[in-house]
Amino acid sequence: MIRTLRKTVLSVPLAAIALAVSSAYAAPVVGPSDATFYTNPAVLGGAHGDLIQYRPATVNLGAGAPATKAFNVLYQSTDSVGKPNAVSGTVLVPTTAWSGTGPRPVILYAVGTQGLAQDCAPSRQFAAGSNEYENANINAALKAGYAVLVSDYAGYLTGTESTYLSGQSQGNAVLDIFKAATAIPSVGISATAPVGIWGFSQGGQSAAWAAEVLSTYAPDLKVAGVAAGGVPANFIAAAHFLDGNLGAAFLASGVAGLGVQYPGTIGKNFNLLASAEGKAEIAKLKTECVFTALFDLQNKTLSQFTVDPAGITLDDILGVPAVEATLNQQNLGKKPLTVPMYQYHGKADEFIPLAQDIDLKRYYCANGGKVQFDLYPSEHIVTQFQAAPKVLSWMGDRFAGKPAPSSCSTNTTGYPTPTNTNTTPGGNFVVALDKWPLTATVGLKTLGQTVYLPATSTFTATTDITAKTLNGTLNVPDFKQSLKIIGIGSQIGMKVTANGATTGTASLDNAGKLHVHGKAYADIAITSVSGIPVGECKTVTPVVFPLDFDGPVSSLGNGGLTFTGTTTFPQVKGCFISAILSAMMSGSGQTYSFTVAPPAPTSY
Repeated sequence: MIRTLRKTVLSVPLAAIALAVSSAYAAPVVGPSDATFYTNPAVLGGAHGDLIQYRPATVNLGAGAPATKAFNVLYQSTDSVGKPNAVSGTVLVPTTAWSGTGPRPVILYAVGTQGLAQDCAPSRQFAAGSNEYENANINAALKAGYAVLVSDYAGYLTGTESTYLSGQSQGNAVLDIFKAATAIPSVGISATAPVGIWGFSQGGQSAAWAAEVLSTYAPDLKVAGVAAGGVPANFIAAAHFLDGNLGAAFLASGVAGLGVQYPGTIGKNFNLLASAEGKAEIAKLKTECVFTALFDLQNKTLSQFTVDPAGITLDDILGVPAVEATLNQQNLGKKPLTVPMYQYHGKADEFIPLAQDIDLKRYYCANGGKVQFDLYPSEHIVTQFQAAPKVLSWMGDRFAGKPAPSSCSTNTTGYPTPTNTNTTPGGNFVVALDKWPLTATVGLKTLGQTVYLPATSTFTATTDITAKTLNGTLNVPDFKQSLKIIGIGSQIGMKVTANGATTGTASLDNAGKLHVHGKAYADIAITSVSGIPVGECKTVTPVVFPLDFDGPVSSLGNGGLTFTGTTTFPQVKGCFISAILSAMMSGSGQTYSFTVAPPAPTSY
C-alpha cells in the first residue's frame, strides 16, 4: 500500500503538488495601508466570496460608538451579468465577548445610497469619520453584540465606476462579504454563525436581492432572516415617482450606474439620447456623494437632459425596448423567499413609492413566504432610522429560533391597500412632524425639583429643509405634579400652553448633519395646590425655550432629536400665592429637555 501510494505521488508533476499545497495552506494576504489597497485586481481567478486581501482598519463611527475590531477587505464577487468582480468592504466585530449562546451572530448591513464618487464608499467614510447618515443603525447592531459586515458594493475601486441600482450585483456583494470575513485570521466570526441581512432604500433593494438569490448563490449561509425597508422593487414605477421629484438624483444616478453595468443597452441609449448638458451632469454626479447630489438635482426631470427636452418624455426614454428589458431585470419578485422577511415602508415616503413595495410583499406571500410588513407614519429618512429598534428586535428573535410572525393575511380581500400620503412629492424637501410624541422635563432651579410633562404631550411642525424653515406648536394637556413648596409636599395642578408658533430654521448639510435652531414659547400656569383652585396664576410673559440641535439626520427617526438648555421663568402673577410661586419658580437657570420622536408603526 505504501509503495503504491509513493509511486502514485511521484507520478504527479511537482508543479501540481506545489500548487495544491500553496492553495490549501496559503495565508490570507495583508493589503497595503495606503490608498493602493483599493487597486482593482488585474486578474480574478478564485471563487465568489474569496478574500483577496485584508488589513486592520481604524474606523470612526461617531459619538457613542462601541469599541470594535475593524478590518477592510477586498473580496471576489459576481456582477449582474455573471462576471467576476472585486468589491471592497468593512468588517466590524465588537471587542466585548458575545454573551449569547452559540457563535456571535452576524449582520450583513446593506447600505443605502452613498453617492457615486469613490470617496463615498462606506469603508472610506468610516476611516474619515464622515459617514454620519448610516452610523446610527450600524452602531445599534454593534451594541446588540452582533458583528456587522458592510459591503461598499461594486465600483469603488481605482479605475472602476459604481454600478448603482444593479440589483443582483449588490445582492451578491452583500452575501459574499461573509465568506471573505471568515477568512481573516482571528477575526472572531464563525463560518457557521447565524446571519441576518438588513438594508433600507438601495440597501433594501440589495437585501431583498440577496434573499431571492440566497438558495442558489450562497446556500451554505445560515441566514435567519432578512429585513428590507423602503425597497425600490420595480424600477420603472420608482422612476416615474422620482422624475421631477426631490429624489431626482437617485434616478439620474441609476441611469449612470446601470449604464456602467449594461453598456450595450442603458449606456448605449444614454449616449444617443443625452444632451451635452446631460452627459456633463452624469459626469458631475460621479464626483458627488449623496446629499450634494440630492440638492443639486432636486426636482429635475430626466427629459430636460436629453437632446429634445420638449419632445422626449420619460416614457420615451424608459420605453426603448432594450432599455425597458434591462430595467425590468432589476425588478424584484422573481424568486420565492426561503427565509423570513421583515419588510417596512414609510407612508409619507417622498422618494420610493409605497404601492410597488406592497406588490413585492404580495408576491412573496403568495409564493409561500413568511413576511411581516410594517407601515411607518413618516418620510423616507425618518422611517430608515425609526425602524431600527424593531428590526433588531425582530432579528434577535430570529437568531433565538423563535417562529417568525407574518402579516400575509392582509393579502386577502377585506384589507384595503394602503396609499402613499405623499402623493405630490415634488417641490420642497419637507419633513412633517404630525403630532409626534413629546417627552419633556423642566428642572426648577430654586426648588431643585423636576417637572415631567404628560406622556400624551405632542409636537407638530413643518420642517422645510429646502426653505430652511421650522414652524410648529407644542400641545401639552393639563396635568398634576407633586412638588414641595416651602418644604411641604403638594399636588400642583399645572398648565403649559403654547403662546404663538414655534419658529426657527432647519437645514441638512452635505455631510448628512441636521441643524435645527428655533424657539418655542409657552405660558406656564398653576391652577391648583393640593386640589384647591388658586385662580389664574400664570407667568407674566411667555417662557422662551431655545431649540438648538446639530447632529446626524438619523436623529429625526431614532429618538435622538433632543433639545436641551437653560431658560428664565418670568414672575408668576394673578393669584393669592403669586409671591410664593414667583420666589420658588421664577428666575434664570431653569433647565429643560424636549425629545420628539415619530409615532409608532402599524402592521399591514
